[in-house]
Amino acid sequence: MFILKSSNIVSQIARLQSPKFRQTGSNCTLSFWYYNYGQSVGAAELRLLEDGLTQPTVLWRTYYSEGNQWLKAVIQLGRLPHPFQLSLDKISLGVYDGVSAIDDISFENCALPPAALSCEGPNRFWCRDTKACIDSLLVCDLVDDCGDGSDEDSCDPDLQCDFENGLCNWEQDVQDDFDWIRIQGPTPTVNTGPLKDHTTGTARGHYLYLESSGPRQFQDKAVLLSPLFSPCGYGTCAFRFHYHMFGKEVYKLSVFQRTVSNAKGWLVWYKFGNQENRWIRQTLFISSSKPFQILVKGIVGDGFTGDIGLDDVSFLGCTLYNGAQHPFCSIFKGDLPTISTTTSGTSVPATLPMNNCTEKEFVCRASGHCIQMIQKCDFRPDCSDKSDESACVMEVCDFEDKDLCGWHQPALEQMPGNYSILITKTFKWQLGRGANLYPEEEQHCPLTDHTTCTEEGWYLFADSSNGEFGDTADIATPVISLTGPRCKIIFWNHMNGSTIGSLEVLYKSSTKTSKLWSQTGSQGPQWNRAEVFLGIRSNFQIIFRAKRGVSYMGDVTVDDITFEDCSPLLISDKPCTSEEFMCANKYCIPENNLCDFVNDCEDNSDESPGI
Repeated sequence: MFILKSSNIVSQIARLQSPKFRQTGSNCTLSFWYYNYGQSVGAAELRLLEDGLTQPTVLWRTYYSEGNQWLKAVIQLGRLPHPFQLSLDKISLGVYDGVSAIDDISFENCALPPAALSCEGPNRFWCRDTKACIDSLLVCDLVDDCGDGSDEDSCDPDLQCDFENGLCNWEQDVQDDFDWIRIQGPTPTVNTGPLKDHTTGTARGHYLYLESSGPRQFQDKAVLLSPLFSPCGYGTCAFRFHYHMFGKEVYKLSVFQRTVSNAKGWLVWYKFGNQENRWIRQTLFISSSKPFQILVKGIVGDGFTGDIGLDDVSFLGCTLYNGAQHPFCSIFKGDLPTISTTTSGTSVPATLPMNNCTEKEFVCRASGHCIQMIQKCDFRPDCSDKSDESACVMEVCDFEDKDLCGWHQPALEQMPGNYSILITKTFKWQLGRGANLYPEEEQHCPLTDHTTCTEEGWYLFADSSNGEFGDTADIATPVISLTGPRCKIIFWNHMNGSTIGSLEVLYKSSTKTSKLWSQTGSQGPQWNRAEVFLGIRSNFQIIFRAKRGVSYMGDVTVDDITFEDCSPLLISDKPCTSEEFMCANKYCIPENNLCDFVNDCEDNSDESPGI
């Protein structure tokens, strides 16, 4: 179908309308190919007209000429329970010059799940009226997957929030830079953020979003806090949410879990960059031996087309914490305890529980469960109490609260105890902050850390007021058993001063030590980001090595060290989806990762010349 314009009357409308549809299933998408080309071709939009709503919902827009080509539009309709029509509208402004056309309209996954004769298994739910058999993880997630609403009956309203009537029992963090905003319809900036919410699929529904326009600046963060939850067994509590990350300058959305109230917590999940104009469902399995809280953090990118949306958050198998006394920790009036600054690290029992583990296996401290030694220190907790990751390097380290996160200095540990005077004069790594600087030191040491951007924030630095020219200081991780194919280290460094030496990142295995990254000389008075790709490696350590320059005017400083995407691949018992590739070793990886020069499968089958 294409538009033929016959006169120059302003505000002529060409409208192509669909038949009326009764309803759609929760995974419904509409796609079509469109052509919009010419000097004054103008805009077109696709609208949703739902029975009972006077206000149409805009689902898609094209604003200007997009070249002499056919382009594909994919629109997420989702669950629409009421009868609706679609309308493709083109408005002439009297100076129309061009061709607008549409072809190959296709609906996919739009039917409700079919009825089943039986529905057995612990992870299945049988719908009451439609008799569909669905995954139990779809129960009480604020989406009517059954078609009769039975999967959303008898749900605890305290464990879910669709933001239609406010924030429910979630709260805005007061320690962040700005707040999440509750909104209906599209976000104010074109070509970024959602056009509609996820709950209703229309402009009538509400959702939260992060506004990235001014006065927001790069890396400003907004944090949303969940209510408190009681301790839950390993993998028994599921956190489901829908996120929307559309815009070329979208930066980062992450989820943290914490058991103390003044901590950042540990990273559970994150996503970077533009994920296209669609709501994406994410399920996270939470385990904790203590009362815990979930933090959802959005971070602004370096431009205004970076809005991030959040909707339909829910928990399954979790219990709200009622403030009762719990053997793992003392709680006051239902609050999480605060971090004690006098001790660091995790206390572990001196004796192991009863177990049948061999010498080549690791014993989980709480349960006596046996896991393979290669699963210890692999950035994935395989024990219910996370004891297999307790004496390892932490995935994210910001050095706040004077915590070294498992990093240690081998040279200092080898010195006998009576050499304490010698240790104080040795060129070594130590924790510092801008508040402790002497006059003149601010010329070569950062006044503020990278994490908090304040004088009170901690960082790691190699103090060049000790030692001599050419001395080196090493700080290393414990042995890391195994990493995944996309593993990388991201860290921030500050190297400013007239006699800066060098900073190196080294890889050390039992047989060799090799240099992965290095930087020499002054880099200016700001924090600089560095990224080092690791990929798949086993039984190794990472070492940061600082080399001293010719004088004391040359401290090397590091902050916010993150091991990103480092947990090894898991073989799932579920088949790969249509958008995934099955490796020779049965791993499932996204099809986008084929033939990209990265060994994502761990057996290189995704880089085979035969593909």
